[in-house]
Amino acid sequence: MTDSGLHTYAPLLLHLLIATGLAGALTAVSVLVGWRRPSRAKQQAYECGMEPTGDARESFSVQFFLVAMVFILFDVVAIFLYPWAYFFRSLRWYCFVEMMISSAVLLVGYIYL
Repeated sequence: MTDSGLHTYAPLLLHLLIATGLAGALTAVSVLVGWRRPSRAKQQAYECGMEPTGDARESFSVQFFLVAMVFILFDVVAIFLYPWAYFFRSLRWYCFVEMMISSAVLLVGYIYL
């Protein structure tokens, strides 16, 4: 047991090197062989088939970012519902109380928003 154990990471390193080399090779071939016919229409920003209007650097309300953060928060909490449902039978009331506290905290945040 004199080895440092780094030899176990050799397959991972090989995989990363092959993936990086393949991505670089495909990008290089695309740049070298690909067609280049720029036009004014192709250089224009694409907005779902509609003509772009206004400035792209328009400022957004802070409320927009709050809604986005709450969405991410609810998404993360939804992940914790799966283990809660799995352990509910064995932990019973303790698990139920913990989930109600967690749900109450989320509800307060949602009402605040």
